[in-house]
This record gives sequence, structure tokens and C-alpha cells, in this order.
Amino acid sequence: MIVPPPFTKVLIANRGEIAVRIMRTCRELGVQTVAVYSDADQCMPHVLAADEAYRIGPAPSRESYLCIDALLEAARTSGADAIHPGYGFLAENAAFAAAVADAGITFIGPPASAIRGMGDKTSARALVKRAGVPIVLGSETPIRDAGEVTAFVRLHGFPVLLKAAAGGGGKGMRVVRTPEEIATAFAQAQSEAGSAFGDDRIYIEKYLDHPRHIEVQILADAHGSVIHLGERECSIQRRHQKIIEESPSVLLDDAMRAAMGETACRAAAACGYVNAGTIEFLVDSSRQYYFLEMNTRLQVEHPVTELRTGLDLVAEQLRIAAGEPLSMRQEDVRWSGHALECRICAEDPANDFFPSSGRISYIRPAQGPGMREDSGVEAGTDVSLYYDPLLSKVIAWGDTRDHAIARMVRALQEYEISGVTTNVAVHLVVLRHPDFLRGDFDTGFLGRTLAPKMFDVMAEDAQLPAAVVAAWLAHEQFTVAPAPQHGQAQGGRLSGWKSRRAAAMRSGEP
Repeated sequence: MIVPPPFTKVLIANRGEIAVRIMRTCRELGVQTVAVYSDADQCMPHVLAADEAYRIGPAPSRESYLCIDALLEAARTSGADAIHPGYGFLAENAAFAAAVADAGITFIGPPASAIRGMGDKTSARALVKRAGVPIVLGSETPIRDAGEVTAFVRLHGFPVLLKAAAGGGGKGMRVVRTPEEIATAFAQAQSEAGSAFGDDRIYIEKYLDHPRHIEVQILADAHGSVIHLGERECSIQRRHQKIIEESPSVLLDDAMRAAMGETACRAAAACGYVNAGTIEFLVDSSRQYYFLEMNTRLQVEHPVTELRTGLDLVAEQLRIAAGEPLSMRQEDVRWSGHALECRICAEDPANDFFPSSGRISYIRPAQGPGMREDSGVEAGTDVSLYYDPLLSKVIAWGDTRDHAIARMVRALQEYEISGVTTNVAVHLVVLRHPDFLRGDFDTGFLGRTLAPKMFDVMAEDAQLPAAVVAAWLAHEQFTVAPAPQHGQAQGGRLSGWKSRRAAAMRSGEP
């Protein structure tokens, strides 16, 4: 039986790898695709991959990808009957979702009311608290000045975390540990929040030292059904932004996993959520979990869940947006093996992860058994500083965690890219670290692991193959084997030409 596509034509209001990834699912479903592009992106792969493409403005995102009028005009001109926002840009903008609906076009995402309710962090905390979801101790409303921070710590003590009420991603966030830091931290958080989100409201939470960051993927339809698709561990971060995600989390047992999944579904139902979304939690050292926020969109790391469940989350999004009920019940969800994702970014770890720009002259993607790469670049692509530095996502699946890590390490050793500096070497350091292999890490792991001298080495010879740099760094910090092969025990030293080259580097030999 031929199943009619959920839509005729979908405009993707985004760029790069997520636009390409959405187009692939649309093509499989028989749905035509429309790309949009700025002046900086007219030759990008997502433009060439679409059935149609429309210019929406100059390079700065505020004049192109954030311009609602330009996006709606492209949709009207192309005849698109739906818009998928991807992630970032306008994906969690309630005004955009409402404008799309008002234009008679389907928004492939949650209703504007749910975006609005969960987009404001203080209202989201109040909403889920009423639904019985545990939250971190903090203010119920935005705080007006540094004096309110002082009053809070008198009652609850240090450390505390100042956070932007209107956004996330590490923007407008400051940890305060002493009274002397309060005034400066408040001013900095407020200024950064205003710049990033056009809203300088700040709220306060107790800061959890050494927490784990775990999120739960949910799907909800317009008929009242909500299910979860398991968790993803996202604790490997730099500047509060994730770089490695995996599923399942080694921290959770079956009982805790079921409890967090049920809590996530309850939080989503509390705001009348429809479509794909993610409930994010912090877990403290006593394994108590607390609601952090809800991402009312598809996540960057969604392929991890897709590899474990066999589901296409973009296809699920399209069907839900078309009014169809969920294709399964909670008891029908099945998980298999272990999956992890590494975000390959154009950034310089030796320069505090500052974004890198340039033209990619050569790229050899991550390939092989159990591997998937979602990429938005190719040889000849110009990487600009106008947008997020994410180039691609490398995802590995294995029967076990060790198997998946071994596959990821092998694939990243083979991965090559020239023309921009990337963070591939950092991924290899993390994946080989004994604490990571044991599952003993938290959100501060990366900052503690990457010592300044490591950055110095990377800066000295940025042209060295990523695997060689990683081997040298690993040797300097700790004795560690390459990632364990499937079915083999961990342990031993680096061997072969990589360790010999690392030794030559230390001695100054050619």
C-alpha cells in the first residue's frame, strides 16, 4: 500500500547539517524540499541538496535566518505547506511559530503556547513544579538586582548560579561562590542575556557542584499521547555547551531510567506539548535528579536516539505535525546497543575554543561499520564566523559502550579535514581518558582534563594529524590504551607508529 506523504513541500528554515538531514527524510517520504540561504551560504550543500532554494538576505543572521518576514515570503513564493525550523535560529521562537500558523502554513514543531511556556525559564520551573516535577532550589521569578542575590545566599548559601530567563546554551550564565563576586556576576549575566536574547532578565538557582547532565527525548501527538525514547548523557561540555553525547547513561539503572522517563512525559504534558522535545535534568552526587529546562525542538544529538531505537525522529515530527497519532505506545519502544555522538566544530582548542574560519580544501568523512555522519560541509565549503561553528556530527553505534567507543576512536583517527582548525583531537583525548571509560565524569570534566599545556601543544603544530596530537596529549596526562576493542579488556600503553611519532615530538626529532 502506498502511504501518502504528510506534506507536499517543506521549507527548512535553517542551514548546514540539520537542513541536509531534514531534507533526506523528506526525500524518503516523497516530500519536496525548499532551502533558504544568506549571501554567505549560496553554495552550501544544503542549498544544492534542495529541490528549490531562495535567498533571504545578507550574511548576518539577524538579516536572514532570523528574519521572519523573509522566511514567510520564501514559503509563500515556493508554495510550501509546512516549515521545519531545525534547531537554533527561530526554532524556539514563539512569535515565529505563531506567524507560520497565521500564514496558513504548518509549523513542524510545538504550538506557540508551549514554546512560550517553556521558553521562559522561570515560568517553566513554576509550570513543572505544579505538575510534581522536582526542580533545583531557586527564585520563582526573575531577580531585579544584585541585592536579591545577596538575600538568597543568606538563606541558602553559596554557590549559586545566575541564569538568563529567556534562553540557554550557556549564555547569560555565571557561577557565584563568594560575596565579592555577586555584583560583577549579576551585571555580566544581565548584559550577556540582553545581548544574546534581547531580554536581560536573570533568575537564580543553587549551583550543583559536579552534576551530571541527562536529558530525555519525548514525542507527543495532538491526541493526548506522550511517550519517551530514553535518555542521553550530555555531561561532556565546554562552556556549558555539549560536545559528546551518549545513550544509555552509565549512571542510570533501570528503575531510575523509568522514573526519569515518566517525569519527562509528565513535564511535557503539563504544557500541552505536541511534537518532539527534550526534557533536561541535572543529577547530583546523591543521584537525585532535577528539572533543568525543556528544549522545544529537535536536538542536535537526536541521531544518538535514532541509532538506539531505529526510529527516524524527523519522520515522526512530520507525521505528528500532519495530525497523525503517534506510531507506537510506550511499551512498543525498543532500545538496542550503545550510541554516542561527537560534535565536530570549526574551533581552536588552543585558543579557548575560539571559532575557526576558512575554506575546506579537503575532507575525508568518518566511515565504517556502525558509523553515521551528519554533515553540512564538503571540500570547497567556506566556513564563516557568522554562524555556529558546528561542521558535522559523527555518531557511532556498538553492541556495548566499549564497542561504540572503539568504533568512534577508529573513525576519528581516519577523519581528515584541511582548511580550518577543528576539535577532533579533543574528542580523542576524552574518549581515551580512563575516567571517561569508567563512566566517572561530570559537567566539569573537560575543564579539569584539558590542561593549558595541552592547548600549547595543539597551537605549536596545528597541521599534525588529529590522532597524533591526541596520542601525545594522552601520553603526557596519563597512561592509556587506545579505546578498547570490542570484546577486549582495557589497559596497556599506546603503541605503534603513533607512540613513536609522539616520542619524536617530545625529543624534538623530525
